[in-house]
Amino acid sequence: MDYSSLPFPPTRVAALERFARFVPHAGRAYTAGRNTDFGPGAGNAVSMLSPYVRHRIITEEEIVASVLRRHGINAAEKFVQEVLWRTYWKGWLELRPEIWDRFETERDHAHAHFPNNRAVIAAENGMTGIEGFDDWARELTETGYLHNHARMWFASIWIFTLRLPWTLGADFFLRHLVDADAASNTLSWRWVAGLQTAGKTYLATADNIARNTGGRFVPKGLATQAAALTEAPVGRAMPLSEPDAFDATAPSLLLVTHEDLHPQSCLYGVPPIKAALVATDPQLLWGDPSQQFVHAAAADAAPRISSHFACPCDHVEKWDAGSLIEAAKASGVSQIVTPYAPVGPVAAKINAARLTLSKNGIRLAQIRRRWDNQYWPHASKGFFPFKEKIPALLREAGLL
Repeated sequence: MDYSSLPFPPTRVAALERFARFVPHAGRAYTAGRNTDFGPGAGNAVSMLSPYVRHRIITEEEIVASVLRRHGINAAEKFVQEVLWRTYWKGWLELRPEIWDRFETERDHAHAHFPNNRAVIAAENGMTGIEGFDDWARELTETGYLHNHARMWFASIWIFTLRLPWTLGADFFLRHLVDADAASNTLSWRWVAGLQTAGKTYLATADNIARNTGGRFVPKGLATQAAALTEAPVGRAMPLSEPDAFDATAPSLLLVTHEDLHPQSCLYGVPPIKAALVATDPQLLWGDPSQQFVHAAAADAAPRISSHFACPCDHVEKWDAGSLIEAAKASGVSQIVTPYAPVGPVAAKINAARLTLSKNGIRLAQIRRRWDNQYWPHASKGFFPFKEKIPALLREAGLL
């Protein structure tokens, strides 16, 4: 199938080509232009790689290594930090999984009980009369993407000007973003609302929007104050879970989910792979844009996985403990290995399947990337303590 006309062609080749075009601009040009959003298709300075990184079609380590080779840390510091914001958000939620459960509970309650549903519908359909905000709502639903700065402006206006529940705004993003992600999306909305860094909010202003949209939008009537939202205390960060044990000598079934579509760069020291299963259940994603992207990206990944591991690889959309047991038995194996799924629907489904698999004599082992093992434990506090550790961690990984 020809995906070349799509905003995000769902292939690794397309991801690498887009990245190659961006790398020369990842240094000072990115630093100077990263906050400016001239609109879709207008040559913004950002990389437009987020859907690929979100599903690890291309990885954070690949990106950072290439950019540092080209520019060095002094010129590329801002871009490297932006890549590591994603890693930080993943690690922060991994150490506090109850925050995802809290979001889901509050979102469902707001859907059921918020008294002004008309205002939510107007906001989602770009019918508030607020310049810029309405345009971003339409851009999101039409393209599945928004510039990061536009996401911040949108969230701020949603929360502080329109006074709508932040959880419904975060849900709106999840349902329409191609790069919909439990950690990055939820925690970014919490940050704007003053929940993530307690008491510190992000207030969108007409001046900032006008300056960073090249004068396209100068919205009127925006909130001039942003009182932080409050919530029940957030628990202390938990230690990062210990890696699963696996038998390095036992032939195994490889389970690939949409959380990591490049297991070739993840599985090290693993046993021989007898067969692979790329399992992308649309019920574990939130909306059509991400579902369609993942389905096509998985179809693209399956033959590469088959070639790399020299084994048959099937792509299925429905999976549960029963289908994994059948696939393992058909392959003559009693062990399933899979790239680690961070907090979110896939992780919940994998964990729910463990007991049934074990009762049927099948071991399930999640294998976490070295990158995540290195960085996630340092996401126990705010981003700035995390940021201070970045140079040393890059050196430790041989990237500086």
